[in-house]
Amino acid sequence: MDSNDKADADKAMSANLKYLSLGILVFQTTSLVLTMRYSRTLKEEGPRYLSSTAVVVAEILKIMACILLVYKDSQCSLRALNRILRDEILNKPMETIKLAIPSGIYTLQNNLLYVALSNLDAATYQVTYQLKILTTALFSVSMLSKKLGVYQWLSLVILMTGVLLYSYVLICGASIIWSLSLARRARGSWLAASSSGCHRPCRWPSDAQELDAKALSAGSQFVGLMAVLTACFSSGFAGVYFEKILKETKQSVWIRNIQLGFFGSIFGLMGVYVYDGELVSQNGFFQGYNRLTWAVVALQALGGLVIAAVIKYADNILKGFATSLSIILSTLISYFWLQDFVPTSVFFLGAMLVIAATFLYGYDPKPAGSATRA
Repeated sequence: MDSNDKADADKAMSANLKYLSLGILVFQTTSLVLTMRYSRTLKEEGPRYLSSTAVVVAEILKIMACILLVYKDSQCSLRALNRILRDEILNKPMETIKLAIPSGIYTLQNNLLYVALSNLDAATYQVTYQLKILTTALFSVSMLSKKLGVYQWLSLVILMTGVLLYSYVLICGASIIWSLSLARRARGSWLAASSSGCHRPCRWPSDAQELDAKALSAGSQFVGLMAVLTACFSSGFAGVYFEKILKETKQSVWIRNIQLGFFGSIFGLMGVYVYDGELVSQNGFFQGYNRLTWAVVALQALGGLVIAAVIKYADNILKGFATSLSIILSTLISYFWLQDFVPTSVFFLGAMLVIAATFLYGYDPKPAGSATRA
């Protein structure tokens, strides 16, 4: 009787952990995207924070968090912590250097996500970024010789269709608006030069300003779309490469994340020096930082670790459910709170295809012989 009670308690605990994992996954995914988008579009006095420095600070926070987790796993002993770090990192330089490649790609990806969310609304970003499922699957097949089932290949086709459908509409809209803007400018200049009685461009100023603003928005959307698509490919390759390293060695995931964070900080500081060195010398490394900025940095640093910690309690269907909820929440909040997104029928069609593909990719059909026992 006691064993049955214990089994029931374990089952109830497992179910509670699953739902807790769902809540954490939805909160982390949605809050990171929305706070990052809000922080990059919020108009405040003074300089805006530099995304390159935020990436570096996030890597440092990730290193600190992983060191604390290793300290906890070593029975809270500083001597044991020091021995583990020395034996697993310093005394294995070749194993550590292997992490330089995925770390550099992850650093590029994190910077691209800031670029994407500076130019795309959260809902569009959430839908298009799911293309990383396709890139991860393709790299898994080529690098890990992973076998995909019929349902998974079908889900990848549906996913690609949904993302490309919405991306095609965005690109076409951007190119049309940009062409109209160039044509309007050329026509205004020609009329101004050919009309002897007109000393200024003969066009409606309100129309020109509105069209220029739309052209700027369209250009920003194209830049954001290219950034998120590039991030999808970098995420797929780096994730599979990291998975391959984890399978070839027996080091803990926390040690590996410390190594990733170390190289990520170096690559990130190089990016700060190359792209924002002059701004940092003028206004400081932490220019424009506020509570919202620190929240974005913390979510980016701890997000991956939270997912790694709870993913063992969540199956693929639950992950798909969390992704779907995150897309829906991002759409609602972008429309009602941020007011930077107006959903269209094409968006809803693309989003439904992406959500369906996410569920289908994690679907694991049971064999015909595995029927429930009577």
